[in-house]
Amino acid sequence: MGRASDALKQVLDTYSISQNKLAVALGIDCSAVFQWVHDQREPSSETIVEITQVLKILNPLAAKEFVQLYLGNIVEDDQDNEP
Repeated sequence: MGRASDALKQVLDTYSISQNKLAVALGIDCSAVFQWVHDQREPSSETIVEITQVLKILNPLAAKEFVQLYLGNIVEDDQDNEP
């Protein structure tokens, strides 16, 4: 599974956000969200930003966790390795 698919699936499950609710909020067909969640298609980088913005409206904690799951600790890891 792709990183975006894993992150999105986990966040939607954890925060009880339906695929349909996310699709409606994004203004897209629910089949696109289904394809992302089931790793049939990866969302573009622009779409990742849109997903994050919509999740922030629906549930700010969900948005934060989505970004964390998708990007990991790239900022914290870089700071930890600095002299």
